[in-house]
Amino acid sequence: MFKSMAIKGLVAAALCVSSATASKVSSSVKVHLPKELSKTTGYDHREALFGIPPYGGSIQQNVIYANNDMCNPIQNADWKSPFILLVDRGGCTFVQKVRNSQHAGAAAVIIADNACQCKHEKICTLEANQVCEKHEPIMADDGSGYDITIPSVLIFKQDADPIKAALQKHKSVRMELAWSLPNPDSHVEWDLWTSPTDYVSSQFKNEFGVAVKAFGGQASFTPHMYIYDGIAAKCRNAEGKSECFNLCTNEGRYCAADPDNDLDYGISGADVVSESIRRLCIWELYGKDDGVGMEYWNYVKEFNNACDTSELFMKEDCVKSVMAKDTVQIDYDAVDQCVYNHGGLEKADENDLLQEQLDEKESNGIVIMPVVYVNGVAVRGQLEFATVFKAVCAGYAPGTEPSICTKCSKCHDEKACVVNGGKCPASEGTVGQSTFVASMASVILVFSGIGAICYIRQQRIMKEQVRGMIKEYMPLEVSQNGDGTALEQDEDAEGVFT
Repeated sequence: MFKSMAIKGLVAAALCVSSATASKVSSSVKVHLPKELSKTTGYDHREALFGIPPYGGSIQQNVIYANNDMCNPIQNADWKSPFILLVDRGGCTFVQKVRNSQHAGAAAVIIADNACQCKHEKICTLEANQVCEKHEPIMADDGSGYDITIPSVLIFKQDADPIKAALQKHKSVRMELAWSLPNPDSHVEWDLWTSPTDYVSSQFKNEFGVAVKAFGGQASFTPHMYIYDGIAAKCRNAEGKSECFNLCTNEGRYCAADPDNDLDYGISGADVVSESIRRLCIWELYGKDDGVGMEYWNYVKEFNNACDTSELFMKEDCVKSVMAKDTVQIDYDAVDQCVYNHGGLEKADENDLLQEQLDEKESNGIVIMPVVYVNGVAVRGQLEFATVFKAVCAGYAPGTEPSICTKCSKCHDEKACVVNGGKCPASEGTVGQSTFVASMASVILVFSGIGAICYIRQQRIMKEQVRGMIKEYMPLEVSQNGDGTALEQDEDAEGVFT
């Protein structure tokens, strides 16, 4: 139950994302045809917070105007794939529009805003009885966008209207959507905002350690824990005591949501905060210096497997047993001392490590969890192995990426490739080179054997036929000593008849 509550919390957070955060784009939108619509700097736009953009790549196709809100599946549309679909805003969620467009064969979707933004009032023409909007529309995930695999963006009304007009006049419109990440050098810095009870990213955290190891020192990772400010949420009263039951530590200063939504049972918000600073300390002791921290990744994976239940999450014995595993090898006492050195969790005083998380969350406008940043740019799409792996690989300057990127970023199964040390497995429905060679050798041997058998059989048949002909046209005499004819004597001689 607490997993579903966590996912609902994620959806709620996504819907309240600030326009400042959404405006940080890592993509470009350009019109190639017709020439009069082309802009040197491209079109201002906003990226969707769902779907999977091809980081480091682009989509360049002719544009089709749906002339439909795409709130319902399209039946028998005469649209030949691939194409970019231009869809009007309104009528339903962005996710629903893009999903129906994806099913109709679109390679990407451009949402055409149908309302003017107040900040654009000098260049945007309002429709009759329409007023401008003070806040930009956010292409947020409605909680069901996990199945969206194509990218989408929104362009503003003053840009969308001329493109629609050209398409309605049956002019050819060709556009390009490209995605990139800042790639200044041979080193990538990436961050993950999550929490110990963030079940959306649980599988990713269990799997991605092998990629972190493969990147080695060429990628520096930094984990961040999503907590909220209890003082701002009025969880501390005038006497300096916590008023938010068991959701907070440090007398109401650092808080987290109750993952199972039951304050009397299971994991509490304070338990989440406690595990959060434990992981921050593990990173400080074992990962901060090299940016890799395999002990951290191994601990998170083993904890998720052994302790991530309502009964064991907060049990110190379970934590100790995980840290003692051969695959983890973390000093429990050192981690405990680290928590204490940063201010502990019991007193009303500030814990500087947790305070740092609050300050960074506010300064970076983090309202979505989980979220990955690569070289300072948010990675869009589902938090999956392939998405983050490609994004990290796209963050290197051309020619400087680790070998694991060149071997696996174009593979159909990036995770299997990384696990196999850079060997891309054969695609489904195809066979690998070694399998193909072995199969061909087997086929040759089988047919060679069949050919040999057929040859011997044919020779035997021919021999019998010749013997029959000789017996029919030549008298066979029996010698006085009872021996047979020369033919009978030589019947075992292959290919010789006398």
